[in-house]
Amino acid sequence: MSSMIYKKKSPLLFFLVPAFLFLVVYLYYPFLQNIINTFLDIGGLGRAAEGVNDPWYANYRNLFQDPDLGTAIKNTVLLTIFTVVFQVGIALILALLVDSIRVGGKVFRTVYFFPIVISATALGLMFNLMFLYKGGMVNQLLLNMGVLESEVMGNGRQIVQWLDWKDENHFLFTMFLPVIWQYVGFYFVIIITGLNNIPGDLLEAAALDGASGLKKVRYITLPMLRNVLCTCLVLAITGALKVFDLPWVMFGAGMPQNQGWLTGTYMYDQTFNKMNVDYGSTIAVLIVVLGVVLSNVANRLFKPTEDY
Repeated sequence: MSSMIYKKKSPLLFFLVPAFLFLVVYLYYPFLQNIINTFLDIGGLGRAAEGVNDPWYANYRNLFQDPDLGTAIKNTVLLTIFTVVFQVGIALILALLVDSIRVGGKVFRTVYFFPIVISATALGLMFNLMFLYKGGMVNQLLLNMGVLESEVMGNGRQIVQWLDWKDENHFLFTMFLPVIWQYVGFYFVIIITGLNNIPGDLLEAAALDGASGLKKVRYITLPMLRNVLCTCLVLAITGALKVFDLPWVMFGAGMPQNQGWLTGTYMYDQTFNKMNVDYGSTIAVLIVVLGVVLSNVANRLFKPTEDY
C-alpha cells in the first residue's frame, strides 16, 4: 500500500505547486524586485522610481564609503560572536545541569524557555525600565549597594551620579544583553532534546568503568551532541544578522553618536526614516549576502557527521 503511494507522483504536485507559488509571490519576486530597486533612484516609500542611478552602481559604491554602515557591520559581527559564545554556551551549560537533575526538570525547562514567548516589544520596554532611565532598577540597585555616589544638598535634595547605560562606554552591553538573554531558552530546548536522545546505556557503561561526571560530558555527551551543536551554531550566526526588534525598541534612531547601529536597524532607518529606499534595499541585499556566506562557512566548519 505504502509503495503505491510513492509510485504515483502526480498527487504530490497538488501540494507542492501551491506552496511553490506562495514562495514565488511572497519571497522570490519581492527579493528580485528589491535587487532591481538598488539600481533605481527612489525618493520615498510608495513613490515610483525617477530613473536609474547615475552611475547605476552608486548605491553599491556607497556601501564601501558609508562609515555608519561600517559601524553597523562591526557591531553585527561582535553580536554574532557574543551570540555564539554566550547564547549557545549558556544554553549548553543549563541543558547539562537540568538533564542531571531528577526532580523539577520540567519546571526549569519552562522557566528557561519562557522569554521566547514574550514579544520583543515587551522585552525592549522591560529592559528600558531596567537600564535606560536614571532611576531604573539597575541604577537603584547600584545606588543601594554603594556603587553610585550620592550627595544630599542643603535643601534635602539628593543628587545622584546616575550611570548612563546608553553612553559610548555601555551601549553595546545594554543592547546585546537582552538579545542574548531572550534566545538562550531556544537553544536550551534544542540541546536538551539532543541530550534526551543519547542512549542511557552509554552513560551507565561509562559510570561502571569509573568515569566521572566531567569525563562523561567530555567523552560521551559532547561528541553525541555534535550535530545538535552544529545546528545551534548555524542558527545563532544567521540569526544575529537579522536582529532588529529589540535594539530598535530600546534605542530607536537615537543611537549614541551613531555608534550603536546594527545592519538591521540601519537598514530600517535608511528606508523608513531617511526615505532613502534604494539605499535601504542595497543594505538589505548586503544582509542577505552576508547571511548566505556566513551560513555556508558555518556549515562547512561545523559540518554534521555520523561518526561519533
